[in-house]
Amino acid sequence: MYVFGKNVAVELISNKRKINKIYLYKNFTEKEILSGVTCPIKYVEKYELDKLVDGNHQGIVLEIPDYKYHELEELLVDDSLVVMLDHIEDPHNLGAIIRTCEAAGVTGVIIPKDRGVEVNGTVMKTSVGTLDKVPVVQVTNLVNTMKYLKDKGFWITGTDMEGTDYRKIDYKGKTCIIIGNEGSGMSRLVKENCDFIATIPMKGEVNSLNASVAAGVVIFQAINNRD
Repeated sequence: MYVFGKNVAVELISNKRKINKIYLYKNFTEKEILSGVTCPIKYVEKYELDKLVDGNHQGIVLEIPDYKYHELEELLVDDSLVVMLDHIEDPHNLGAIIRTCEAAGVTGVIIPKDRGVEVNGTVMKTSVGTLDKVPVVQVTNLVNTMKYLKDKGFWITGTDMEGTDYRKIDYKGKTCIIIGNEGSGMSRLVKENCDFIATIPMKGEVNSLNASVAAGVVIFQAINNRD
């Protein structure tokens, strides 16, 4: 897959991530970014970079191996805090949530294989390198995964506009927090299989938050509750 941008390039190069090839704008000036790089570098025109990726590439595009998803069993540790995403569609939201999860020390993230965004270059760029530090697991069926987690001792907390104040829920022990789709929220079956529904009270005219913002609010509440 292609990833792009100076910050991502610095992060991947410093972490010695495998890079197949680097496409560089021929007038790129910050050559110090490439210190220690051993992969092939191809100098190209700006319009060629524009064809490779859809976004602000800042004159540098890296071709890296596709993301290798982790196994669900890796998340089954004592006091695990897992975030499950119910068909998030925006790669910027996925990237931002992964970045929040890394900052909060979340054990891992679970996403579905269908009807949701996969880990791609935009996710990598938005997560600013933290994707290498937060295991992402891709599963076939969210509800079956929820039931499996319950069998392993997890409590499942979904997020919705109608539920219990998120500050009044106990997040201690093995916990899975579910963030719903940007437009429709959690699907019916996912919601029905939650142990708790967390609601973020709104005082203004806006009745809901962006998915990544809502995730951050609930995740850090959970972290504070567990300390």
